[in-house]
Amino acid sequence: MKIQRYTASQMGTGAFDGGRITEIKPIGFPHEGGAVTRVSTLFYWAWAKAKEEGYIPPHPHQAFEILSYVIQGKTHHGDSLGTDSVVGAGGAQLIQAGSGVEHSERIVGPDADMLQIWFEPNLLEARKRPPHYAQFEHEAFPVHESGGATVKTVLGDGAPFRLVADARMWDITVQAGYSYEAVLPPGRTWTGLIIGGKGSIGSVEAGEELVQYAGEQFIISTGKEDDNEILRIQAEEATRLIAIEVPTNVDYPLYRK
Repeated sequence: MKIQRYTASQMGTGAFDGGRITEIKPIGFPHEGGAVTRVSTLFYWAWAKAKEEGYIPPHPHQAFEILSYVIQGKTHHGDSLGTDSVVGAGGAQLIQAGSGVEHSERIVGPDADMLQIWFEPNLLEARKRPPHYAQFEHEAFPVHESGGATVKTVLGDGAPFRLVADARMWDITVQAGYSYEAVLPPGRTWTGLIIGGKGSIGSVEAGEELVQYAGEQFIISTGKEDDNEILRIQAEEATRLIAIEVPTNVDYPLYRK
């Protein structure tokens, strides 16, 4: 199992509304200074924060599937489909941009904290579909607790969203002194944004080196082509992370940034 670790200083950065919204970007555009600009169909990943509130005016999107996940605070959303909505902490919204849509965003605190993640379906086909918007609050997502770990499924089995792009996503909390094991199927890549905590992550196979993490970090793990692997997160301090799994390769052309 190949594991790569990136600290906050290796991620891209951005800001909106005169700095009222600040971002670090585990996956960004090349000009934003980050080490990672794509992980297969995982095209863009921004972690936005606003001490009080900040506004991003209307702007267009096409073809990509854009998921916004609220960690703390609220996000207000408006779009050219006529949507005017608010999503609270633990909730999420999905824009399937299709043939084209404009939207605006307002992040409201105090201490608002949210993720925006772009997934890439086959863009040639996606552009032919009408745009679509959906949102769900925290209670709509399945949550499983076991052995000191709490796992909320945001994309995948039992989750209310249905993407065209192949992706699974979880919000994971591991209590101090406990561990969590994720199955990485063959031909898949696992990414994890550590929101907070301290510990180690690595394969359960003997002889595999563990990667240490502390604070805000980004992990990429690529599995085998022919067998499952088990990725273990061992929490020295209580740890929260957002994990996304995508296919390592796809059979359609990906957009060149």
